[in-house]
Amino acid sequence: MARVLVGVKRVIDYAVKVRVKPDKTGVVTQGVKHSMNPFDEIAVEEAVKLKEKKLATEVIAVSVGPTQSQEVIRTALAMGADRGVHVEVPAAEYELLQPIHVSKILAKLALDEKADLVILGKQAIDDDANQTAQMTAAVLDWPQGTFCNKIEKTDAGLTITREIDGGLETIKTKTPAVLSADLRLNTPRYATLPNIMKAKKKPLKKVTAKDLGVDTTPRIEVVSVEDPPVRKAGATVADVDALVAKLKEGGHI
Repeated sequence: MARVLVGVKRVIDYAVKVRVKPDKTGVVTQGVKHSMNPFDEIAVEEAVKLKEKKLATEVIAVSVGPTQSQEVIRTALAMGADRGVHVEVPAAEYELLQPIHVSKILAKLALDEKADLVILGKQAIDDDANQTAQMTAAVLDWPQGTFCNKIEKTDAGLTITREIDGGLETIKTKTPAVLSADLRLNTPRYATLPNIMKAKKKPLKKVTAKDLGVDTTPRIEVVSVEDPPVRKAGATVADVDALVAKLKEGGHI
């Protein structure tokens, strides 16, 4: 494998409590801490490890979104990626950008950059779509390995251990391929200060979806975004009979 393309998304930090806008058109993002999607950090780490093992010669970090998306590209560069590509999408359009749009962008870049492998996080923690890797593979007509728990290079291609509901599944695939990283694939490294400084000098190319020939016209309309219902307080009962009575009273049995 000569070249690995890695997708990185800027999302609201996992430790931040998400708040819905008063007009219910979305969530509050202004003045809120953002960071790289945690599953994308795992994808970057795996790509950098492949390079360290001499299984890849170059790692390219790609992010789609407004200008602020360059922050997570720089983080990926500090973790060990060689260069970055920022596909700029205005903030207003970005709110309605879907996996189908991103997958077409990534597929075009994979072909333009002559990538041998595309590694993405299995899902983003903001929309939890879990669609981009699968759609990217479909657009490219490449084999895919999703929910990767382990990736091994073989003479014939890749041997991938996947996390599934019943345990683990092992598959073999040829390259080029699209992979999605699951939680237990690796532990991402921290970007050290010297590497953060070096990342500022690494090349970062900026393009638009239009430059790539991808139409990002919204396919959905957000009708309303609301907080989940508040959970009612629990209650204790004296014995089993009282529990059964309560359940019957609530219509649960």
